Amino acid sequence: MEGHGQLVKSRIVKIESEETWDFCITQARNQGCPVVVHFTAAWCIPSVAMESFFDELSLSYQDIQFLTVDVDEVKEVASKMEIKAMPTFSLMREGTQVDKLIGANPDEIKKRIDGFIHSIRSKNIS
Repeated sequence: MEGHGQLVKSRIVKIESEETWDFCITQARNQGCPVVVHFTAAWCIPSVAMESFFDELSLSYQDIQFLTVDVDEVKEVASKMEIKAMPTFSLMREGTQVDKLIGANPDEIKKRIDGFIHSIRSKNIS
């Protein structure tokens, strides 16, 4: 059981309702905080497989809000965001989606987040 005492609390907020979604997106927008959303489904093996990677990302990028939405539990949000396949990763800034990646591709997700952060930082500098 060595090492099990080192559990780190996840930074990912699980969206349980449309109200939670609206609250989190509004709060992030008000704080100028970028958001990365993992749209998932319990029955989708690639989505489930991406959960630990998404958790690692949330620990690597402390200045981003990470959300997860089960499309079957919160259909209104999935519909509003036009989610048609899982997993889908949405990058949002100021309440608006600026990029969307469909599929379980860890390298591409990391690359897109790095580009996303770089574009935000360069906008904040200029």
